[in-house]
Amino acid sequence: MDAQGRGRADNIDPADQWVLNPNTGEYELRLGPSAPQSSVPSPRRPAPGDNARGSRRREDAASGATREARQARGAEVPAPRSARRRGGEPETPQGRRAARRPVKKKSKAKKVLAWTAGGTAFVLVAVGTAGYLYLKHLEGNVTTTDVGSAAKDGFSKDDAFNILIIGTDKRTGKGNEGYGDKGSVGHADTNILLHVSKDRTNATALSIPRDLIVNVPDCPTKQPDDSTKVIPGTENVRFNTSLGQDGRDPGCTMRTVQQVTGIMPDHFMMVDFNAVKTLTTAVGGVDVCLAHAVNDKDSHLNLPAGQHKIEGEQALAFVRTRHSWGNQGDLDRIKVQQQFMASLMRKMSSGDTLTDPSKLIDLAEAATKALTVDKGIGHVSTLKDIALELKKVPVKNISFVTVPVIDNPADGVVHKTVIVNQTTAPQVFDAIKNDVSFTEVKKKQKAEKDAEAARLKGSRSAPSDVRVRILNGGADAGSAQETLAWLQTKEGVLKSENAGNAPAPLDRTTLEYAPGQAAQARELAHLMGLPGSALKPGRSVTNSQGLPAMTLTLGKDFKGAGVSLTGPSKAPSVDKSTADKVQCAS
Repeated sequence: MDAQGRGRADNIDPADQWVLNPNTGEYELRLGPSAPQSSVPSPRRPAPGDNARGSRRREDAASGATREARQARGAEVPAPRSARRRGGEPETPQGRRAARRPVKKKSKAKKVLAWTAGGTAFVLVAVGTAGYLYLKHLEGNVTTTDVGSAAKDGFSKDDAFNILIIGTDKRTGKGNEGYGDKGSVGHADTNILLHVSKDRTNATALSIPRDLIVNVPDCPTKQPDDSTKVIPGTENVRFNTSLGQDGRDPGCTMRTVQQVTGIMPDHFMMVDFNAVKTLTTAVGGVDVCLAHAVNDKDSHLNLPAGQHKIEGEQALAFVRTRHSWGNQGDLDRIKVQQQFMASLMRKMSSGDTLTDPSKLIDLAEAATKALTVDKGIGHVSTLKDIALELKKVPVKNISFVTVPVIDNPADGVVHKTVIVNQTTAPQVFDAIKNDVSFTEVKKKQKAEKDAEAARLKGSRSAPSDVRVRILNGGADAGSAQETLAWLQTKEGVLKSENAGNAPAPLDRTTLEYAPGQAAQARELAHLMGLPGSALKPGRSVTNSQGLPAMTLTLGKDFKGAGVSLTGPSKAPSVDKSTADKVQCAS
């Protein structure tokens, strides 16, 4: 119901009632005038010199009543003919807003808020442009799963964030009988870890091969009766078994990602085969390019070389095709899936999708019905926030990268699986963990960079004069005590103590200090390898002896006592593609 209490939400025609707000870039549901109106039309006041036309007004009374009634409902109507003939402006009806000025469209690159997840394409959200009432309806479409501590409770608009997108091979829904493994419990067939930078200048989509050999850790898993069951981990198994196998939920896949990459996903989004069909149909098809003709008997994709627009079953066949690309392996299929995702993003940014309310509704319905998410982002306000943050990332700065791998030596002659390339992969993981872009983006404001660098410059105290309390704010259990022992026995920082756990977890390690403790802060930063961004000028706290001390909070990025936290300033050179480039599948 709107602000004046008129009408039911399910009677609203969004295609007629949505209006683009130029200040927010969102469509808003405008249901009527800003002030209450009577259901009885008010008489129109006569204009000067209008008495001579009184007879004509009475002749028009029937049609005038219809127009007035439409105004009372808040509908847009043309000016009265009499006013147009007089060359003057029509009277503004009682309680009605003045006519809106033409809206200046935002740049197309700014409107990008859609992307897809590999073989089972996923689009987040068109919901960012819907009105509140319609978002409440969309929220009812989304399925949520409680993965416990594997996911965050909520979403922060001020931080970098990681979302694990999972495409399962589970055969659900009408028309999907011929796809995937008939008996599959829903393995993690396609996996993309999407990292969105803190400043929203860039994003990295890291594909994780399903045939990557990993160690799946023990997984606490919520049961239907609300109890928690710990599913034992397994070693040297395919990554895709981190979901579905032995009852594993998406939280197990999230934990496996952290075990492999050192990057903890904040949330997950999961879809199955239906998603790619419904989403590509909703946007009117996706443009793809083939370097050669394909007639794949397994996926049933049959297309000549060249440019094509595909949707529905044909789009699903395209992203499922494996044996017609490159070396007929999963790594080549991943590249094609990335090209498909990039094309969908270009479609969303260059087409009329986001300015067409009818198409937007179809996309929002398809996207939300395809989704299963963790409880932390299963709310209307959270989905909207994520959508609006994604909307800020330019297409040209969305990079697609695959985990660097090598053939698994244990396979022998026939290579069926891969393992992480320990020579090159750690650099990729470190770049993502440290929020470093794989594309050239506008750097931090010079003043901000200079301020961070300045915190490390100047005199340093002797280690014996450094007084610090250590808190564990998201690091591995025992990290605070390990750091305390290292500082006291190896570095001579004797005025240090373990203060237990921080009130709330932090993504990054911080050192807070009062102005008079700057020299101590510089010395501790030197010893621990802390970057200038970790130093937070603030206030001191009182330690157990009643003396002022700094506060060192070990965040999720903490790597261990004596291991430097100064991250890379530049991403490694890797095989990558970006969402703005057109590539042909080969």
